[in-house]
Amino acid sequence: MTATLPPLVGTTALRRSRIPARDSLPTIATFVLFVALFGVGSLRYEGFFSAQVLLNLFVDNAFLIVLAVGMTFVILTGGIDLSVGSVVALSGVMAAKLLADGWSPVPVMVLVLLVGATLGLAMGAVIHFLDIQPFVVTLAGMFLARGLCYVISVESIPIRDPLFTTIATTALYIPGTDLSFTPSALIAVAVVAVAAYVLAYTRFGRTVYAVGGNAHSAMLMGLPVGRIRVGVYVVSGTCSALGGLLFTFYSLSGYSLAAVGTELDAIAATVIGGTLLSGGVGLVVGSMLGVLVLGLIQTFISFEGTLSSWWTKIVIGVLLLAFVLLQRLVVRRP
Repeated sequence: MTATLPPLVGTTALRRSRIPARDSLPTIATFVLFVALFGVGSLRYEGFFSAQVLLNLFVDNAFLIVLAVGMTFVILTGGIDLSVGSVVALSGVMAAKLLADGWSPVPVMVLVLLVGATLGLAMGAVIHFLDIQPFVVTLAGMFLARGLCYVISVESIPIRDPLFTTIATTALYIPGTDLSFTPSALIAVAVVAVAAYVLAYTRFGRTVYAVGGNAHSAMLMGLPVGRIRVGVYVVSGTCSALGGLLFTFYSLSGYSLAAVGTELDAIAATVIGGTLLSGGVGLVVGSMLGVLVLGLIQTFISFEGTLSSWWTKIVIGVLLLAFVLLQRLVVRRP
């Protein structure tokens, strides 16, 4: 049976691939929340309302945006990936160690991305072919990646490579202004754009929505369910490795304890951005907005100066619960 999508537009799975307006409401709500928070901050704090503050959100959260993109692919199929934070740390430690041993920076970057993709491929294959819950498999992947970090080095490894240092310290200016951003922020936005195109306009993306909407129906339609389930973990692993490189550019070091708990931030940002945990509904742009909302909360705390950083976690918890309830109310599942 040929896996042809267009003739089957009447099915539930393919209706999911077109993102009905009702399913987009949580993402729209995230955008409204972001604008409202930015407006409140502008009224409360002097200097808050500026394009540079907005650009700084992308600069400070570039690696988390990339992680959220990979997480979106996984959650759209109804899965989860708990290994992303550990892969970020592994990527940083591995890159720092190889650079310290005299490797050239470009082969190091390529190898780091290949390792991330391979870990994702291995987890996806175990999940699909052995029919084991993604939570368990990616939890094992989390421990494996974090353990490998300690095998490579327990101590923090500084990075002094000229290319890494140049990328980390380069400021890109918007023509005619004094507004600046970093190459990492530009890479993060490019990843979001590519991912949005893949999900909206390619067979792979439409099939991701179909599998998340109803895997059994997608299988009956002749769609490559197994290939997609494995593929999204490869995407997530690659994004995690790329996020690790961006985090390395930000910190100019590799450390085994880096990015602890980041997987939870990525999941929270994805859900706040409107992606349904049971799969089939969500947008990578929404996940990016979710990350920006989390970054804006941290900016609030920085401007306030008197609040503990733990308020960030409290507010994130409240927002997460609110958006899960919103999804429950506005998204009708068959």
